[in-house]
Amino acid sequence: MREATQNIADDDKELTLREHLEEIRSRLIKCVIVVTITTAISFFFAKHIFEILKSRAPENIVFVQIEVMELWAIYMKVALYCGIAFSLPFLVYQMVMFIHPALTRSERSFLYLTLPGIIILFASGILFTYFIFLPNALEFLIDPPFLSGIADPQIRIGNYISVVTKLLFWMGLAFETPIIIALLSKIGVVQHQWLLKNWRFAIVGAYVIAAIITPTWDPINQTIVAIPLLFLYFLGILLAWVLQRGHVPETKTGPLTPNQA
Repeated sequence: MREATQNIADDDKELTLREHLEEIRSRLIKCVIVVTITTAISFFFAKHIFEILKSRAPENIVFVQIEVMELWAIYMKVALYCGIAFSLPFLVYQMVMFIHPALTRSERSFLYLTLPGIIILFASGILFTYFIFLPNALEFLIDPPFLSGIADPQIRIGNYISVVTKLLFWMGLAFETPIIIALLSKIGVVQHQWLLKNWRFAIVGAYVIAAIITPTWDPINQTIVAIPLLFLYFLGILLAWVLQRGHVPETKTGPLTPNQA
């Protein structure tokens, strides 16, 4: 009994504010080091990624360089984004280990199980954006049907890469919706009944998020983004329902008091 109590006390011991700040600093330094290394490695492959990103643009556009350092700046930006993407598993791990002490044992187990899902959903968001959304959105933005033939499109390479990478990144994050809902449900912040009851607000929210993510006011492109977001929302509700079936709330167990002993 004493040994079990000691183990629980070790798991749930509270850190001072200074210790929390030191831990944050330590983990941030590790993240910066890893991102720096992956960015340096990505620098040698950035040109190939450049060509991959350019392949989504309509065939009739010409990319131009306006500023002296524009190519260098955008090349480094692509390398940095790739470095962050490659280091994502390590970044997620550091975040998980930071919040680890505040979770119950079942919450910790569930969080570990969701780690592969976090990576898979982020990659799915990027693939969806690259293969399905980008061709339609870029076609509408660069050469809208009702303005076709007015001017020959000559696009700044820096502006194009910036728009494409932002879309890929934010859509990747938006695809994390089911995991976020499941985690919030697991720790008791939301209930699947409440989420299902407010499905109308979810539809409005999906279109608002789509309007923020997409650089176009075109309702067709916004719908292309909103529909998978709504699907992911209801998938999150399904996960929350599965997690809450027969769930008995678990409280964090501290050291036994003399009365409890």
